[in-house]
Parts: sequence; structure tokens; C-alpha cells
Amino acid sequence: MTLDRNDCRKTAEGLIRFLEDSPTSFHAVENIGRLLCEAGFTQLHEGEAWELRRGGSYFVTRNQSSILSFKIPLGAFNGFHLIASHSDSPSFKIKENPEMEAGGHYIKLNVEKYGGMLCAPWMDRPLSVAGRLVVREGKRLVTKLVKVDRDLLMIPNLAIHFNREVNDGYKYNPQVDMLPLYGDASAKGTFMKNVAESAGVREEDVLGHDLFLYSRTPGTIWGADGEFISCGRLDDLQCAFASLKGFLEGENSENVSVHAVFDNEEVGSGTKQGADSTFLEDTLKRINRNLGRSEEEYLMSLASSFMISADNAHAVHPNLDLKADPTNRPYMNEGIVIKYNANQKYTTDAVSAAMFKVLCQEADVPFQTFANRSDMPGGSTLGNISNAHVALNTVDIGLPQLAMHSPYETAGIKDTCYLVQVAKHFYSAGIRAGESGSYEII
Repeated sequence: MTLDRNDCRKTAEGLIRFLEDSPTSFHAVENIGRLLCEAGFTQLHEGEAWELRRGGSYFVTRNQSSILSFKIPLGAFNGFHLIASHSDSPSFKIKENPEMEAGGHYIKLNVEKYGGMLCAPWMDRPLSVAGRLVVREGKRLVTKLVKVDRDLLMIPNLAIHFNREVNDGYKYNPQVDMLPLYGDASAKGTFMKNVAESAGVREEDVLGHDLFLYSRTPGTIWGADGEFISCGRLDDLQCAFASLKGFLEGENSENVSVHAVFDNEEVGSGTKQGADSTFLEDTLKRINRNLGRSEEEYLMSLASSFMISADNAHAVHPNLDLKADPTNRPYMNEGIVIKYNANQKYTTDAVSAAMFKVLCQEADVPFQTFANRSDMPGGSTLGNISNAHVALNTVDIGLPQLAMHSPYETAGIKDTCYLVQVAKHFYSAGIRAGESGSYEII
């Protein structure tokens, strides 16, 4: 597939804007919801009755941090076409009563790790705070999103003079080494006041918070020919962004198109808004029931359904290529990565891999393969977890990147466009299940 470089750069610039506007999962879901509303989608609420119509487009959120959107065809449908990604990224969460005095001269904040991150890159870079506040308004409790839009915090490194072995390897203690500096002694008692002011509320009305650190380093497009993009939260908002664009552009008369973004993948998905919750199952069953279909028809439709679990993949590192598998070695800007694991950390099998390869070939999009070295355990993702609730043929894919779980990650600008293209084709195609493990893509 020949990509227009200007189109790729424009898409990359749009991705950077989305990433910088989405410092937390709450902001990512709010921004996705805004884009859906602009495209004419109707918001539904889990606590209200749904009245769906054929040809309609809808979305529903849970916990303000997960979102499911779907498009219903005008006629009868065979199944569900679903791409799932996640909204969260490793970070540091602000604890309750966060302020801590340091030697009577500084105020630092008490934080804890969220997810498995690379600790060192968080140091010596400008940081700030974002998340949500629960605020009292009369007899109501309301949620306010907040993003403190200024350089507010820093996690300072210890000078090499006091730890001359640091470059030989160092184990960071999150309770000691990773606490951000907030101010001098005069800053005591002002942290929550500053956060409340940024949200436009009074400090005394704040009754709860889910606040996280985020990096203030701007995203950039760089390289000899502008071929790379670096920013925070590429894992996994790059997949969420690209698949959303394909979802909005795709047209399908045979299947219900579903775009899913779950929270809490980085901590195991075991929450009410994670892939291990009932969110997807509840939503698909409500769609089926609302359209007057029986449970038998629902189960039949799952056989002709397909899910793409889209979570970024490891590219071969230019300095440490021996860490990669000998024969499955993906590189940035060389196509979408199909991920394999014998122990089902990834759901890809012969059937789902073959289906996805056909989709890529029909969309004229290159693909690559990834597997961990056999002597190195790898990570997992949401596909196999989600399948425990809704059993679908599922393939695990991702976009190749470097420095995964750093606050500043790197990927290729072509690969975002590749996923947009194959997602658009997937949401426009049909899959029909036959007998004895045969499938037809139309």
C-alpha cells in the first residue's frame, strides 16, 4: 500500500492532539464521546431504557472511563464486528491526603504506581495532574474532569555523586524514589485547593478524587524524513484513535459495527469497566433484545462475529535486537503486527490469524508477526479476558512501538494510517460462518 506522506503527517498531528487532550482514561472517553456526537451518534445511558432503531448510531459509557459505540444496519444482520482497545496507561495515582513535608523545606506528594511502568523516564521532566473530582452540589454529587494545564510537579533524580553505581542498575522504590516535588514549605495545604480551582469548584465541596500524574512533554513528529511519532500514552490510545477513525468511515449492511474502549487493562481488567466486566456482554444483549431478536438468534450471531483486540506491540529495538524473537521481528512503519502466544496471553489462532490476513490483503495493508522469545515471559492484553464473557473469534494485533510503558513512547506514523485503513475495511466487510470451521469474508 502506498501512503501519501502528507496524509500520514496530518493523521499523526491529529493523533498528537488527541493524546495531549487525553491525559487520563476519563479524558480519552470524553474526547471519543465528543467525536461520536459530532458524527451524529446518540448517547445512551445504562440506567435508562433503550429505544434503538435500525440504521441508528449510538454509544454508551461506564464509569466515564470505558465506552462502547455501535452502528446498526438497516436490515437483518449476521453478527457483530468489533475492535477493542483500552483507555488507560501506566502512571502514578495520587493517594488520599497526598501532601508530605520533606525536612521542613519541601512539600512532595504521596503517590502509588498504576500499572507496570518504566520508572526512570518519569524523572526530571515536567509533570502535572489530571483526573476526576466528585463534588457536592446541594444534595447532588457530580463528577468534574480536571486537567491542571501547567507544569506543576517534578520527580528529581538523585545526583550521580550520591549513587555512583546507578548506571550499573538500580531498583526504584516507589515509596521513596518516585514521589513528585510539589513546592517549597509555603506550598503546604494548597495542593487540593489548586486542583479544585482548575476544575472551577471549591475545595470544601470536593468529596472524592481519582487523580493521576501526566507528562507535560509535548508530542512530536521526528526522524530523518519525519517518520516517527513520540508522545505519552501511545499504548493504547494510538489503536483507539485509529480504529475509531476506521469505525466512523466504515459502512456495513450485514453486521452491527462495534467500537470498544475499556479501562483498567494495565491492571488486569478486573473492574466493572474493564474487559473482564459484563459491559460488552450487557451491551450486545441489549442491542439484540431491543431489535426484537431471540436469545437463539443472539447466540447464532456470535458464530459469525469477529473481534480485533488492538493493543500496541513491541517493535525490534535498534540497540537491543537480541531481546526480540529470532523469526518474528516487527518494525515500525512496516505494517500491523499480529501477536501470537502459545499460552493464550494473546487470543490469535490459525482461524483468526487467517481472517485478519485476508482483511489486510484486501485493504492492501502490510502485516507482520510478533511472538516473545521462548525464554522470556511477555505481557497480555484484553482479548482473551473479554472472550470469557463473549466468545468470539478474536485476533490480537497492535501497532509496533518502542519504549512501551514509558511516559514518552515512540511509534511510526505510517502504522496509524495502516490501522485506519484495515479498520475501515473490516467495518465494511461481512463474515459468515459455515460448517466444519469454514468462513466466508464478503
